[in-house]
Amino acid sequence: MKRIITLISLSAFLFAVLVGCGRSGAKPPANAGVVNVYNWGEYIDTDLLTQFKAETGITVNYRTFESNEQLYSVLKQGGVSYDVIIPSDYMISRLISEDMLEKINFDNIPNLSLIDEDLRFIDYDPTGEYSVPYTWGTVGIIWNESMIADEITSWSALFDERYSGMILMIDNSRDAFGIALKYLGHSQNTTNEAELYEAFDLLAAQKPLLQQYVMDAVYDKLESAEASVGVYYAGDYLTMLESNPDLRFVIPKEGSNKFIDCMCILKGAENRENAEAFINFMCSTDASLANAEYIGYTSPNTEVRDIIELDDLSREIMYPSREITDRCEFFINLPPETLSLLDELWTRLKA
Repeated sequence: MKRIITLISLSAFLFAVLVGCGRSGAKPPANAGVVNVYNWGEYIDTDLLTQFKAETGITVNYRTFESNEQLYSVLKQGGVSYDVIIPSDYMISRLISEDMLEKINFDNIPNLSLIDEDLRFIDYDPTGEYSVPYTWGTVGIIWNESMIADEITSWSALFDERYSGMILMIDNSRDAFGIALKYLGHSQNTTNEAELYEAFDLLAAQKPLLQQYVMDAVYDKLESAEASVGVYYAGDYLTMLESNPDLRFVIPKEGSNKFIDCMCILKGAENRENAEAFINFMCSTDASLANAEYIGYTSPNTEVRDIIELDDLSREIMYPSREITDRCEFFINLPPETLSLLDELWTRLKA
């Protein structure tokens, strides 16, 4: 997700680090110490971790996960202590329902005023007490136009025998079933068992056509043209495009997933004030701008949209039109019996 930082932004960033000006408003707690952050892979400008320490004295212990399901599994297993975690919307709802998140003290996050309120108080956290938006975006198809002559507009490309052996499918149950459900004309949040079994049959028929189920491995395979078509997040497409200009991206006509990833504080966090200082820092315009330019994902900071320097394609990807977003859905947390069925079907599919 790394992005090219403009010279203007880079100069401003270096100045901030060198003089320790603290424009982000990140104030050190009484005891600096550490903050333990658990985030998606390739999902932060790591220079910001250095800047945060320069401004606050707080050291960031930073680790990564590949999917919401992996995050959940690690947290349920216990034994590893995290303060800030960055799950997606539907997983936030699940974590709230299972009493795994702390309410945030927003007195310690004055930069919350910079965050778009349209991205808060949504079904996954209706009171807005447990989460602060980190980025938002969409999921779509990425394909290599030097290997596929046809213009791709539909999820059908991921089930097309013509591309057998060259298809990459996303390796998590909610996205995979969501794609199949959308292609079949159903909601990605259905609880209808017949529709879920129909999606399972479609995914089972797709499996022999796949080169691999992947998450972050999608980068190398699409950038190097080892595969011709796959599915991943819009921001990652912009990263891949830097290495391979033959790659193209589309939100399929049937619709897709739109998501919000948020910063949350894990229940019982040992460094709660440090966690709130980190969240406040990441909400600042300077940090949000640098992060958006680096990872290619859309910042929820309302000031960033007006000042970020983007070419036409990048702006189209990062700020899709209302026509596109209106045919996309947020994932919601599903009832326990539906989640159990999904887990069972996913295990059968991957066996």
